[in-house]
Amino acid sequence: MSVMRLESYAAGAWVAPSGDLKPLRSAVTGDVVAELGSQKLDFAGMADHARQVGGPALRAMTFHDRAFAIKALAQYLNDRREALYELSYETGATKSDSMIDIDGGIGTLFVYSSKARRELPDDHVYVDGALEQLSRSGNFVGQHVATPLQGVAVHINAFNFPVWGMLEKLAPTLIAGVPAIVKPASATAWLAEACFRMIVESGLFPEGAVQFIAGSTGDLLDRLTGQDVVSFTGSASTASMLRANPKIIGNSVRFVAEQDSLNASVLGPDAAPGTPEFDAFIKEVHREMTAKAGQKCTAVRRIFVPDAHRDAVTDALIARLEKTVVGNPRSEGVRMGALASLAQRDDVFEKVGILATEARRVFGDPDAFSVTDADAGAGAFVPPMLFSCDDPDGAQKLHSVEAFGPVSTIMPYRDLGHALKLANRGEGSLVASVFTHDPAVARQAVLEAGAFHGRLYFANRDTGKEATGHGSPLPHMVHGGPGRAGGGEELGGVRGVMHYMQRTAIQASPDLIAGITNRYVAGASTEEKEPHPFRLTFGELEPGRTLWAGPREVTLADIEHFAEFTGDTFYAHMDEEAAAANPFFPGRVAHGYLILSFAAGMFVEAAPGPVLANYGLDNLRFMKPVSPGDTLKVRLTVKQKTRRKDEYGEVRWDVGVYNQEGEQVAAYELLTMNAM
Repeated sequence: MSVMRLESYAAGAWVAPSGDLKPLRSAVTGDVVAELGSQKLDFAGMADHARQVGGPALRAMTFHDRAFAIKALAQYLNDRREALYELSYETGATKSDSMIDIDGGIGTLFVYSSKARRELPDDHVYVDGALEQLSRSGNFVGQHVATPLQGVAVHINAFNFPVWGMLEKLAPTLIAGVPAIVKPASATAWLAEACFRMIVESGLFPEGAVQFIAGSTGDLLDRLTGQDVVSFTGSASTASMLRANPKIIGNSVRFVAEQDSLNASVLGPDAAPGTPEFDAFIKEVHREMTAKAGQKCTAVRRIFVPDAHRDAVTDALIARLEKTVVGNPRSEGVRMGALASLAQRDDVFEKVGILATEARRVFGDPDAFSVTDADAGAGAFVPPMLFSCDDPDGAQKLHSVEAFGPVSTIMPYRDLGHALKLANRGEGSLVASVFTHDPAVARQAVLEAGAFHGRLYFANRDTGKEATGHGSPLPHMVHGGPGRAGGGEELGGVRGVMHYMQRTAIQASPDLIAGITNRYVAGASTEEKEPHPFRLTFGELEPGRTLWAGPREVTLADIEHFAEFTGDTFYAHMDEEAAAANPFFPGRVAHGYLILSFAAGMFVEAAPGPVLANYGLDNLRFMKPVSPGDTLKVRLTVKQKTRRKDEYGEVRWDVGVYNQEGEQVAAYELLTMNAM
């Protein structure tokens, strides 16, 4: 492999490194694989390019436009991942490790694209929550909305996941409509740069949407404003240093931090040896110790087990660790590769020495271990190391010092409350896991430990092979944690997008709210005219387009026929005396679903046309009983439109059913698919 000279991508051009070049070495062989320079980058120009070129271009796209671009990027990278695998071996990662990083990052793009197209509008304004009535008459209402920040997102990523770490930040940022400047960790920057080149070569995002720094961020952070965001993954010490930047403090720059943490795994008191939960626990802890050579911010560092099962857990873990082959990640049979760098190896050995002051090593000797098809001295290899602590209550370092490698410590507990208190001693983690089949154990864990952990992962015989694992952050769920873990959040579906948007409270008349949000709201003006709205295509319909239909009288015969036909003979529909005794009814009343059926019969246009399907309704409420002899009318109003495919889109209709007195008896939202 020829030595790569890593370049930055600034203001639409690749910039070659200059000055004294720093060698980046293979974690496996120690050979130089890349060189990193101190490019003469115009950081002010990069920030301006993002704000003035990339931002406006992204904001001109709708959420769905940006989501479709993310999906196309995922497909583009997926077709080229073999080249990334090859580069990933030099970071010390095995093929399975690389799949966590590369495939995991691509998968995150797919999930974000899908969720954005389902949960965000095909529009430029996101409506957050329900309409708030601020006046008695309803002429003054409130609505929370979110719009993209008009700045730049600076992404500072860690060395252990050079692809996933970059993509999981880019997905919500770009969907929000905010341009990004990406700064990878130097130790594995060649892999991040290769993936970023693919992003640029794809041509899927407008100029200025993404930029890349190979090397130092220079004075970039000094140029940030209140419209900008810093999203950081790495050590607590580096996060503290960055947070202290006067511009970040003075301008209230959003700072999202995801830091390493002393994550815990608890073997539940019910999970005795021989149970499926015990076996799953042993398998999972072993995997978390050895996957990515333990270089995961979510890896299990502290293992809490019932005192009675301590020896059984120790023996079972050692049996698995003894079979773990360490060596060249390209070689057949190797299950654990190297750490990312020699510096990282030295740091792990230093931290292991500290841990050894409070626990004894029961497996793994850093001074005597073998590697397969590699030179243990030249590469950044370490053996998996398991410690055991007799006094977890008296320990201090075990709850505060992290060896960022394949290192974990077994600690006994007396009862579940004791275990949870020990888990909380980490002062905030990204994840804690509990292996139990007892719902009471799970509930107690949430109540007593939830405040200290960003994610609680429960596994047992029921979750089986479908469970993703203790150490796998999912794009659907929040990734982050309190205290030591940084106090920030990433991912979490639309929650992650909101980190790059401003939530604004809008107070106005219903008509103005409807105009701002591009959706009908209660009290806004409507328009009723020919033809019937079901004769109009998706593109021809506009929010506020309305049809009034009816009247239709509800008779006692209708109620009895509906009851007999459906089998719903609930007493409120069939027994006058019993119904009258009910505080909610004046006597026998119509079925709610009879009212819906009559409403559909009144507004439906029967002939084939642009309406392709009725696929459900939301937010159904029955507001007032309908008695025999009442006369109903129905209002059908276009509330919102959402493009789904090139051939059709979703129309959400606001439906109100009213009696002869003009009182609303039912409300719901009808969903149809309409041809374009």
